[in-house]
This record gives sequence, structure tokens and C-alpha cells, in this order.
Amino acid sequence: MNDSLTKNKAVPIAATPSLALDSETRNSLWKVVFDRIESYLQTVDELPVSPVLNVAGIRNFAESFNFAQPMAPEETFRLVASELIRGQVHTPHPQYFGLFNPAPATMGIAADALVATLNPQLAAWSHSPLAAEMERHLVLSIAEKFGLTRDRADGVFASGGAEANQTALLAALAHRWPNVTSGGLRSLKEEPIFYVSAEGHHSFLKAAQAAGLGASSLREIEVTEDLRVDLNSLRAAIQRDRAAGYAPFLLVATAGTTGAGIIDPLPDLAHLAQEEGLWFHVDAAWGGAAALVPELRSVLDGIELADSITFDAHKWLSVPMGAGMFLTRDHDILSRLFAIQTAYMPKEGEQMHVTDPFAHSLQWSRRFIGFKLFLSLAVAGWDGYAAAIRHQARMGDLLRNRLLEENWKIVNRTPLPVVCFTDGEAEWDLSVCQKVANAVVESGRAWISTIQLGKRKQPALRACITNYRTEPQHLDALIAILNQVRHLERKTAHS
Repeated sequence: MNDSLTKNKAVPIAATPSLALDSETRNSLWKVVFDRIESYLQTVDELPVSPVLNVAGIRNFAESFNFAQPMAPEETFRLVASELIRGQVHTPHPQYFGLFNPAPATMGIAADALVATLNPQLAAWSHSPLAAEMERHLVLSIAEKFGLTRDRADGVFASGGAEANQTALLAALAHRWPNVTSGGLRSLKEEPIFYVSAEGHHSFLKAAQAAGLGASSLREIEVTEDLRVDLNSLRAAIQRDRAAGYAPFLLVATAGTTGAGIIDPLPDLAHLAQEEGLWFHVDAAWGGAAALVPELRSVLDGIELADSITFDAHKWLSVPMGAGMFLTRDHDILSRLFAIQTAYMPKEGEQMHVTDPFAHSLQWSRRFIGFKLFLSLAVAGWDGYAAAIRHQARMGDLLRNRLLEENWKIVNRTPLPVVCFTDGEAEWDLSVCQKVANAVVESGRAWISTIQLGKRKQPALRACITNYRTEPQHLDALIAILNQVRHLERKTAHS
């Protein structure tokens, strides 16, 4: 953090400005905003991927704004933009190999700017009817890519995968016990239980807690050596729970685990869920984008049997945060969950065959989430997206091959571009893996993370291709810093 900037005080102006700046000031400000954004997009490759984590400096800069005196718009924007750029991990950098945070599509950036300007309110259909219908069309179009039929499919945009997963849990509860929406959990004579792979996302734990089920309602099912949910363990858990008087109601599969990009055996899980009378949900927040690529689509076979699906456009579809989606084959479940009558909401849509978004979602007031996907998809088309996803999958394959050539060991197997690896000679524990990851991150030349996989909690380094601009030279840069850090680690270990 720049010391001179952390000491900066408000840049005063003569009089308190209106919240709506005048035309001349706006024109000048927009030029500053555009120049800053365009400069960033052109130079992000040259920046350190991650910032120096100076807590005191960062906090001092934030707290230097006391908001007691107005500041000049252009100077304020320049000041804060410079510090924001200096003080964050650059997920748009082609050498960011981290979590599922992409470089945003250009049309997504443009869409968010227009949405911020128009500020559409997607609670009542009549207040922004085109926005509501654009999202409806997107939901049905994406659902079709997963094999759901357009005439029966339904869904809603969400803040992210966590909200979509919580919606799935609520849908499964209401499907199994229709009276739960009015009587709550206290009306149930049985204790609900649901099942998620031990490699599944922890948002389901949050969902269970937020829904009042409690953490004990979630059964984490162990995985096989290939990190897919163990079907025998799952069947045994369901049988034990039924024998003990519990009420299984939901089975969650994962299509692209966060840790290792693993896809659970979807057809087998779908059939088991049907046999046991369980709602079948597939968390395809990231890996679901494989449905857009013909040669990858088969890895998702069975997803068309899901009762509901989580999918995040802000992951592999490369739109700005956040744009989650909840999709379902049950056309009525969202209305059963969220339909509500109020005296204060607009009534213009009541005589039309439309659905008010506030009565179809956990959210009430919200922004036009889907526009960034709508514009990006309109410009790129399905084929453009397929090409971008295909490229990233190829870069994942290339990274695996390059690591093997350099005597690293790959510890996960997936067609998706998540690569988990460790040293090919030494047996590294988690502390060594973390030390290596920290050194890579602190170099500013790349960003990777660590992970622990499977029953044995095998430690590994994790690199994921999240950027459609990542090319072979960026992989070479990662390999170079990894080899350098490993060499130093070996010298330290032998000294």
C-alpha cells in the first residue's frame, strides 16, 4: 500500500455536490472511469497477481476517509481506483490459477454498467418486464442445455451457488413435506436427513443451519479413491438412517468438485434417488459449463435426471460476480416456496400470465443479475462460449502434461481443468505444500492454492484454469516459479 496515499486526507471542493453531478462533471468523470478500466484491461498481465498483505496500510487508507467533507469526484475516483487495483488478487490475470473466479467477459462489464445506470428493480415484473423476461428466457435456455424440457423447466437467478443450493434444500423439503412451508420444521414428525459427498461444497452445511435443520441433518458420504461419492457407503447410510427412524429427503451430487473437479456418478445417483424417493440435486456450479461443449457433454450424462441443478454463470461462463442460477424440472416448486401476497407491491401484472420475481425467489429487491450473461451470450453465441471453455480444458490438459514432464505428480483425475499435484519424488505434507503455495503467491507471478483430498486428506497443490486468456506461455511461467520454489525447498530440506 502506497504510504503517501494511506496518509491522504479528503480532497476538498468548495461546496457540497449534488448526488447527481452536473453534465460537465459527469462527462469528465466518465472519461476518467473509462480510461482507468481500459488501462487495467490492457495492463493486467503486467501486474503482480496478488497484493502485499499489509493490514495496517490497507486499513489506514480505508479509515483515512472520514466522510465529513466532500471530495472532488475525479480525484477521488483516481485515488480509490489506484489503491483497489494495487490491493487485490487479480483474478482477470492469465496467471491466476485459483478458485473459480474468471476474467470477466467484456460484454458482462458493459452490462453491469448499464444496469447500475438504469437500476432496474427485479422484484415486480411490471417494473422491469423486459429484464424479467430476459432472465426467464436465459433460465429456460440453460435448462435445455442440461437436458431439461423447456415446457416443464423453471428456475431463477441467484446471488451465487450458495443461494441456489439453499433453494434446492428448501425445494426438497417442500416436495417431501408440502406443509412445511406453513407449519415449519416443528410440524414434522420425522427428522429430515440429506446426503452430500465429503468432497461436496460446504454451502450445504450453511444451508442446513440457515434452514433450521442443523448441521447434524447433513450426512457427508465418504468417497472412493477416485474422489467420487462411494455408492455403497451412501446406500448403507440411507439404510441406517431409515432403520433409526430418520427421514431421508435429499441426495446431492456434485458435477465438478471445488477441490479436484470431480464429477460424481450422476446416472447411478439419479437411479438411487428415485428408488429411495429422494429429491435429486446436482451442484454443477462450475462444471456444468461442460454442457456447452459437445465433446465434454458426456461427462454430465445423468444430469438431465436431476430434480434441480445449481449453475453459476460467474464461474466458467466468465461474467462478473455474481450470477448464480437455480434450475428445476418441477415447474411449480418455486411458487409453492415463495409465493406471497402483499398490499404494497405493484399490481399491474396480476391480470397477466406472468410471475413476479419476488414471489419466485429467496430474494426480494435485487438487481438485474442475468443481463451480463444475456449480453455476453448474445455476442459470443453458444459456439463462442464452447470455444472458450474448450480452450480452458485444453490448457488444463497441457498443464498436466507439463507438470509430469517436470517430475511433478498429478493426484486427481478429471476431464475438467483443475489440476492437483505434488512433488514427484518427496512425500510433502500439508505444511510443505502450503509453504510452496505461499512462496508462489508472494512472488506475484502466479496464484495457486492447497487442498486436502479424499479419506486420507492427501495434501496437494491446486491450480485451476479459470481464464479464457490463459495460454501456454502462462503455464510455462507457473511451471518456472514452481520449479524454482521446489528447488529451494529441497535445498532447505537437505541442509
